[in-house]
Amino acid sequence: MRIATWNVNSVRTRAERIGAFLTRGDIDVLCMQETKCADDKFPYSVFEALGYEVAHVGYNQWNGVAIASRVGLENVRHEFERQPAFAKSGEPVREARAMGAVCGGVDVWSLYVPNGREIGDPHYDYKLEFLWRLADVVQPSAHQVLCGDFNIAPRDTDVWDVSFFEGRTHVTEPERAAFQMLLEAGLTQVKHKEPYSFWDYKSARFQRNQGMLIDFLLATAPLAGGFERAWVDVEERSGKGASDHTPVIAQFDTHTLDIDAVR
Repeated sequence: MRIATWNVNSVRTRAERIGAFLTRGDIDVLCMQETKCADDKFPYSVFEALGYEVAHVGYNQWNGVAIASRVGLENVRHEFERQPAFAKSGEPVREARAMGAVCGGVDVWSLYVPNGREIGDPHYDYKLEFLWRLADVVQPSAHQVLCGDFNIAPRDTDVWDVSFFEGRTHVTEPERAAFQMLLEAGLTQVKHKEPYSFWDYKSARFQRNQGMLIDFLLATAPLAGGFERAWVDVEERSGKGASDHTPVIAQFDTHTLDIDAVR
């Protein structure tokens, strides 16, 4: 099974490009983040025409996550248990940042972890709470993978120059500790040779290869045991109309998976 995660940064803007990627990459399951549209504006027909079922949760032009699968889409969840809500002022609301579904016997989650904005900002505390509660989603004995934009660079080598990030989010110890907590809950980071998955639009970051690795697939041991290979489709960051993130793809051998046992 070939599973990909991609912060598409507006699915309506890039629908045709995403469809072309699915075909070219022979992708079985695609987790998308920052779809930036409400459910009734999502371009379902583009995916359905290619043979994919799609589940999406989005409330407005911000956030939004989706899962497209050609190997089945069951037990769809639009949030995880105790997922925190947020509001800078007024009544907190639960944002469209998490979606789970069983695809071909694998419990797949598409996640858009809060950015955090600035150290000391309420959004930073929200980010940490989101990660702490996310750890409860992990089922170590199941075939499960948590995919998405985690907005954390776990190691200094995951950014082009760690000194640039001094006093900024994404590299702080509390964020990295929260990421490590997910691993200790029973997940393994899928590894690939490419150093980065995100290059900001500003300051010609892509052209200067000043990137960050913040998009991950984290798999439980039963699924990771069938891991074959992973890669980043760096070409998807180039050209007109590209997202600032690239797809991260992993291939697992799931032929021996007993689907009924993991539903």
